[in-house]
Amino acid sequence: MAKIKKKLTTAQKRTRKREKAARQKKYMWVFMNGKQVKIKRPPTIDGMEVDEFIQQNADPMWLHQNGMWDCIQTDEDEDID
Repeated sequence: MAKIKKKLTTAQKRTRKREKAARQKKYMWVFMNGKQVKIKRPPTIDGMEVDEFIQQNADPMWLHQNGMWDCIQTDEDEDID
């Protein structure tokens, strides 16, 4: 005989929905070697990746002190005479 499936209560539905939303924020699905796998999402600040946020908001002195010389914007148009 088939097993009777119990329906979830509204409180249980609510908690499952909240937990699913939290998991979706924490993990994402990608394909690796032809298989679908779940990996952690990269860290973000205000919806931007950390590197992009640093490039937009850091001053040249901070970039120099932290060894991020490739991110420093230079004026190529400026003549040095």
